[in-house]
Amino acid sequence: MTEHIKKKLKDELTILEYELSHDIPKELKKAVAMGDLSENAEYHMAKQRQEFLKARIRQLGKRLADLSLINMNNIPRDKVGLGSTVKVFDSTKNEEMEYKLVTSEESDVAAGKISTTSPIGRCLLNKKVGDSVVVVSPGGNRELEILKLSTIHDEIAPETGVP
Repeated sequence: MTEHIKKKLKDELTILEYELSHDIPKELKKAVAMGDLSENAEYHMAKQRQEFLKARIRQLGKRLADLSLINMNNIPRDKVGLGSTVKVFDSTKNEEMEYKLVTSEESDVAAGKISTTSPIGRCLLNKKVGDSVVVVSPGGNRELEILKLSTIHDEIAPETGVP
């Protein structure tokens, strides 16, 4: 699961590093050749882009480091965790809903994929079937009861044949 995300982040990192080391120096050189730097919009835009690229590269590096620390053995086998699919009853809306807890990069609310850092994701983490949680969100409080749980370990086992 995290390998796909790591590849996506590494691809973005490669593109940004190329732009920072090849394109930006060319733009700066061209802008400097135009003369007075104090009123040179091209120069200032290139410098701003350079700072943005540096910040984004640092951010991607940190996220890649964080993802490399995810240990599948630390994800609970009987509680909600990263990769779990959870069926809940929302008593506020009087309906059943299903969520898959994913990383922030994979989050897609329309597809039922919510981040472990979202308000619902945070409330569901480490809960078991039968537990109820109250989700505090800008739209108001929601009470959810966990009806069914399938962890990432349950989903991986049929693929690999290893329990």
